Amino acid sequence: MTLTWIILFSILGSIGAITAAAGFILLSERRQKSIISILIAFATGTLLTAAFYSLIPEAIHLTGHQSHNVMLVVIGGILFFFLLEKIIIWRNCSEPSCDIHGEAAGPIVLIGDALHNFTDGIVIAAAFLTNIMVGIAVGFAIIAHEIPQETGDFGILIHSGMSKKKSYVANAISSATTIPSAILSYFILGNIQIFVPYVLAISAASFIYIALSDLTPELHQKLGIKHTIRQLVLIILGVLTLLLIFNLGGHGH
Repeated sequence: MTLTWIILFSILGSIGAITAAAGFILLSERRQKSIISILIAFATGTLLTAAFYSLIPEAIHLTGHQSHNVMLVVIGGILFFFLLEKIIIWRNCSEPSCDIHGEAAGPIVLIGDALHNFTDGIVIAAAFLTNIMVGIAVGFAIIAHEIPQETGDFGILIHSGMSKKKSYVANAISSATTIPSAILSYFILGNIQIFVPYVLAISAASFIYIALSDLTPELHQKLGIKHTIRQLVLIILGVLTLLLIFNLGGHGH
């Protein structure tokens, strides 16, 4: 049953997110920006909650409360993702006019997306191996983040010269790495449980890094009290949604 959940959320977090993003491309540019800004704020709340309320506490619990070791892994993970982004330009900013984008940007985006989604598969598997409700909450946070990211990827690929159809196919292929990654991780981590807490800690580092490095700067592009209040409400809504999922499952230590 656990493997079924893992496969389901792997599909939703990859092909499902791609399909939703493809639907946004059909909307007007103004409507796209409005919806994406909502999703970015909401995703920020879900990612931070998943990291601090679930992944890190679970990792500490599974290591026998070796909190210092877990936090060192989290810090190391954040530094790793920083370096990874520097090396392969992992961050896909949502504006096709970014200086890293151009005709050669398509392959870079697809490679970065494939690696990113491969990591998502590992995160999903580790979360479900820990607890079903943890897996559902983490999977939900991944989906919330992937939709605006994949929408941005579509814009970059189209800007680089691909047709909408080719962009969808290319994006779907690169995102599909989530599925084999999750299945493989299920069997590997299932037999080597000692690594699960550290995978959870690295997953938390990934969520924290994405929320604070990728999503938050996007939110700062809109200033003013009205936009700030709206963003804060959406972030809190993301937090409350994850807390609701945890409480429905009676999760906690």
